[in-house]
Amino acid sequence: MLQTRRSRPSLFSAAWLSPASIARTIVLLLLLLVGWSTVPAAAWARTETAPTAQQTPAQSIQPYLDRVIQQITEFRLSNGMKFIVLERHQAPVISFLTYADVGGADEPDGKTGVAHFLEHLAFKGTTRIGTVDYKAEAPLLDKLDRLAAQIQTATAQGQKAKLDTLKAEFAKVEAAAAKLVKQNELGRIVEQAGGVGLNANTSTDATRYFYSFPSNKLELWMSLESERFLEPVFREFHKEQDVILEERRLRTDNSPIGQMIEAFSDVAFKVHPYRRPVIGYNQDIQGLTRKDVQAFYDTHYAPNNLSIAIVGDVNPAEVKRLAQLYFGRFKAKPAPPEVVAAEPAQTELREVTLKLETQPWYLEGYHRPALKHPDDVIYDMIASILSEGRTSRLYRSLVEKQQLALNAAGFSGFPGNKFPNLMLFYALTAPGHTVNEVAAALRVEIDRLKTELVSVTELDRVKTQARAGLLRSLDSDMGMAQALLEYDVKTGSWRNLFKQIDEIAAVTPQAVQRIAQATFVPQNRTIGKLLPKA
Repeated sequence: MLQTRRSRPSLFSAAWLSPASIARTIVLLLLLLVGWSTVPAAAWARTETAPTAQQTPAQSIQPYLDRVIQQITEFRLSNGMKFIVLERHQAPVISFLTYADVGGADEPDGKTGVAHFLEHLAFKGTTRIGTVDYKAEAPLLDKLDRLAAQIQTATAQGQKAKLDTLKAEFAKVEAAAAKLVKQNELGRIVEQAGGVGLNANTSTDATRYFYSFPSNKLELWMSLESERFLEPVFREFHKEQDVILEERRLRTDNSPIGQMIEAFSDVAFKVHPYRRPVIGYNQDIQGLTRKDVQAFYDTHYAPNNLSIAIVGDVNPAEVKRLAQLYFGRFKAKPAPPEVVAAEPAQTELREVTLKLETQPWYLEGYHRPALKHPDDVIYDMIASILSEGRTSRLYRSLVEKQQLALNAAGFSGFPGNKFPNLMLFYALTAPGHTVNEVAAALRVEIDRLKTELVSVTELDRVKTQARAGLLRSLDSDMGMAQALLEYDVKTGSWRNLFKQIDEIAAVTPQAVQRIAQATFVPQNRTIGKLLPKA
């Protein structure tokens, strides 16, 4: 995560949480809190215009999808690293996305936040990038680690005099190490070569690194990205530790919504690591060492756990040649350990209530299966029926008609979708009304899906929205890179992305009712109430 992104969470500190600002920014905050597990297609720069679902019936979209499929090439290096290449020659630009199949869910207990910490450090350079003299720098970094451990021990033992001495020495060594650092050298190289959008994000499920280059800089990207993960140096570790702790204060500790999301997740999940925050717990972040990050990197950044999508003005044969030259240097490693914790079926209503300096909020979540489940598209349809925009049932009923809430919406796939997850709904209570009124009104709309078949007209509307969402992802090179990798890693093949049109078309009112009746039951419900202090 680059420094340009660190200013974002400050928008959500307690001082900014007015009713109007919360209503406008809740989705963005939720994305921040869960580590940007999904990136809206509209956020990516567009390079090609696809047909819109409004202009094109479902059957005429397929030829466009077929043309995209024909432009995709995939290959795997002998070390296990996967590449997906999509040729698009409309503009002399290439978008690159490196997808590490590791996120917050893969962290050991007691080491939460290490995946996100590693993402930060991946921008600090290598033995050649980001340093004046690595041979002189390396022993200073090791000495800082030793001093940090001694400071931690002296603090625990209350040895004030020794602590003061150690801190003074630490500051001296840190200053010496800083003189050998070339700040943001990777960023400067990318910018000087015409690159844009250098950034990354960590979610519960994955860590993604991305930016775009002019098409004549393909080999430069191969060189920079391969070296970044071949010989990373986790310099400025302790400074970055302070930055991450500040991020947590802004996102969670000073944010009523942040505190609620963390408490809600911990109640909704009892076993699965989805219960833990991607940014980590304070105590864990403070206790992480450079050795911990290195061990996590060595385990999870194996070439067979990395996938790369390259979309734009490229020649697949040249991509493969350069990939073998640069990324073929990575040594094969054993497969990283998989997440084996399985969340047991919820058997009773769960509830969490917080009283803070805030406007009243209501949250309600229901367990649902992972992305690769055959009913995934139906869950997404239900989320759209209830909460997709101002034509959705929740908005029309709770906000416009009854005026119980200033905002009411939700989404499927919280806090990730690689594993079984939640369908989450939320509402900001309107002045003069209570969260209990909002809860009752929301339940009425949910129960309607169980007792009344959705009309063909309404279902067609959300099918149109779903097709439009898929087409918007195809409309962006970076959005396409993201979508291809998400589906390839989480479902076993990128081709499943393009099967969505048929899956959307096949959804019936009876299928919606079947899933609603199985999902929206009291024993599968988790409630969160965020109440103002009396």
